[in-house]
Amino acid sequence: MARQNPIELPISLYIEDIQLKDSIMQLQKRIKPKKKQEGRSHRGKRTVKKEALFGNITISKSVSRALDEMGYTKPTEIQLESIPVLSKGDDVVGKAQTGTGKTTAFGIPLVQSIDPTKQVTQGIILVPTRELASQVSTEIRKLSEFLPIRTIALYGGQSINKQITDLRKTPHIIVGTPGRILDHISRGTIKLNNISFAILDEADQMLDIGFAEDMVKIIGFTPRTRQTALFSATIPRTIKRLISRFLRNPSWIQVGAEIDAADTIKQIYYEVADQDKFKGLSELLSYSSKENKALVFCRTQIGVDRLTKRLRNSRFDAKSIHGGMSQSQRERVIRDYRSGTPRILVATNLAARGLDIPEISYVINYNMPGNIEEYVHRIGRTGRIGNLGTAITFVGEDDFNMMGLLAKRFGENLEKGRLNLYKA
Repeated sequence: MARQNPIELPISLYIEDIQLKDSIMQLQKRIKPKKKQEGRSHRGKRTVKKEALFGNITISKSVSRALDEMGYTKPTEIQLESIPVLSKGDDVVGKAQTGTGKTTAFGIPLVQSIDPTKQVTQGIILVPTRELASQVSTEIRKLSEFLPIRTIALYGGQSINKQITDLRKTPHIIVGTPGRILDHISRGTIKLNNISFAILDEADQMLDIGFAEDMVKIIGFTPRTRQTALFSATIPRTIKRLISRFLRNPSWIQVGAEIDAADTIKQIYYEVADQDKFKGLSELLSYSSKENKALVFCRTQIGVDRLTKRLRNSRFDAKSIHGGMSQSQRERVIRDYRSGTPRILVATNLAARGLDIPEISYVINYNMPGNIEEYVHRIGRTGRIGNLGTAITFVGEDDFNMMGLLAKRFGENLEKGRLNLYKA
């Protein structure tokens, strides 16, 4: 068979073909490959390569940048133990003394588990008090500052209508008290069917307040496939039942001894007659630097108001906080206290767990706490996140039984001081 010559195409078609190829190449250059979103493969396990270190913990570059902004240079013990385990997607029971950085311990894995491209609520944190809800949500926002993640705090005392408006924007993370969250669930303004990470913070205190049934109801609205973390200072029998019911093969992490005070707190006590307590307090406050914040605990709301009035009449910069005040009043006082005015905050036990201000230099038990756990949670407001602090306790005529328990528990860590007003 004779060989046929190839068909010759008009020159115009060759030109058009070259132009088409050139157009395709230009288009390919303009189209950038879509970056893989940070997300979860299953029960919280990360699916992206980590880009930075926090101590020896691998974290995302965005969270690392946020930690730099927050001034966090190295992880605390609870963070070292918890973050890697939670980042793998495992359930965790964390038992640690107050002031050890638990919020960051669960906050980093939570923030890194969120998929910002999904417009659904993926994380929920239950806390016992309004103050703690506000503070935890603030911490989560700081950790996610460089990520497109929305966080909302829900608690009583706020406008329910404003909360409903905020919920319409579908936050990725909800922080709230059980009562208010159940209120929104009953209104249909919250849907928890896409929750992939649930955290119970200060679980023992939620039980003390009476939120046990509420916690069970709320967790019941979340998928069984969720990852769950529970943090508590103590693990009573009721907490163990919750763990057995809602957590799957959790890793148990304990930092510090049973109901212990942080080793960053210097503990001192002064024996003082009841009628001399105000003189003793004035003496201590006068000697401390005007830049040092002090938190003074009284047993009752009336006692708080009376002591605050006496301090102000003696020209001390003091304000009060207790459960008899409205939520807006309490928030304003805490905001002012954070900013440096007043220097002295007089409080009932309301502030013992809900107040997280690292700059508090002194905690003063003007009235003796009722038990060791209450003592630990009071003094735990100072010496936080590696900072040094001083806890001072006044021992009156009726306080020697409790003082004996404290001395037995803390031994040589509890030093005896002597006020100048009793020196010859």
